Amino acid sequence: MIARRLPSSALRTAMVLTVLGGTLAGCAKSGEIVVDQSVGITAVRSACPAVGIPDYTGDVTLFRNPGDKTAANIDVVASMTNVRTRCNEDAGDKVLATVSFDVRARRNDTNGARQVTLPYFVSVLQGGTNVASKRLGSVTLNFAPGQDRAQAQATGSAYINRAAATLPEDVRRRITRQRKAGDADAAVDPLADPEVRTAVARATFEVLVGFQLSNEQLTYNATR
Repeated sequence: MIARRLPSSALRTAMVLTVLGGTLAGCAKSGEIVVDQSVGITAVRSACPAVGIPDYTGDVTLFRNPGDKTAANIDVVASMTNVRTRCNEDAGDKVLATVSFDVRARRNDTNGARQVTLPYFVSVLQGGTNVASKRLGSVTLNFAPGQDRAQAQATGSAYINRAAATLPEDVRRRITRQRKAGDADAAVDPLADPEVRTAVARATFEVLVGFQLSNEQLTYNATR
């Protein structure tokens, strides 16, 4: 599964993810339910998480001299691409999502060989706002003498609690209950019920991957 880039509203989440340190696909099986919030229909739902890059965390810019954010002072620019995931739902009470991605970088000074190491995070987001876990990793880029470009691949993994990603049976029944034409709630979106909406959000997980940026780096990405 190819990752999707999260909307601009994810900036607050991105800032939480980049500031927090330390610890911390899509597949489908019958019987799991999801609600399409735009039209209120049901479809197959998986315990596997969606995968995405929060806005402003898929790129990083390094400068030669601190405090100088001019183009002439740029040292190295790197970006994440080809983000993919594999999901294993058959791992007992945990669902394992493995994320892989490429990092492509460009440097301005091509003198000699150079090695650049960049930190990244792999986090699990529950309900769109709660950071359930976070793991940090690093990827190393090796620039050959005279070359201005380098590329490397990195991987990360995240576990999702299967029970937490499964809708309660009473909520499932309320979503899938057959409605006949003429019923008072025949045209009512199940998510109009706050309890149902909250339960669906609580059982929804995402795996987020991005560069582990400083507040200064994140602000630069958001305002450049």
